Amino acid sequence: MPDPVEKRLAALPTLNKAALCDLWKQFFHSPPSSQLRRDLMIPILSYRMQEQAFGPLSARAQERLRRLSRAFEEASDPTAAGAPRIRPGTRLVRQWGNQVHLVNVQTNGYEYQGTRYQSLSEIARLITGTRWSGPLFFGIKRESASAKSEEVQ
Repeated sequence: MPDPVEKRLAALPTLNKAALCDLWKQFFHSPPSSQLRRDLMIPILSYRMQEQAFGPLSARAQERLRRLSRAFEEASDPTAAGAPRIRPGTRLVRQWGNQVHLVNVQTNGYEYQGTRYQSLSEIARLITGTRWSGPLFFGIKRESASAKSEEVQ
């Protein structure tokens, strides 16, 4: 019985370049480029081992990676590309004070109390009277650990 994938993955960083090249030939049926560094071979081989053991990425995950790649290539804000997407038809609910606030997610914006808005932050500002991150206010995005530590200092 072959070693479990976990053991094989854990062993990769301990292998020398010659052993990694042998593995490469086994998984890719051709030798690696002579210019490929050892430290780059390890994650590539790791991915291939997992792919063969557990199957390839789902079509959805592949499309997500393509979108992220395009965002990086276009030099747009990569954090925006990583933001969770809220599907149209979703209803966001937030209690503030003694009132429950409902926001309907639409294809190109948000509807709150019969008015259309372009961002959740506009709605959060309207509700609270102060500047808020809309995704943070509605619980879509959690506050980062670094932001929390800055507040404490």
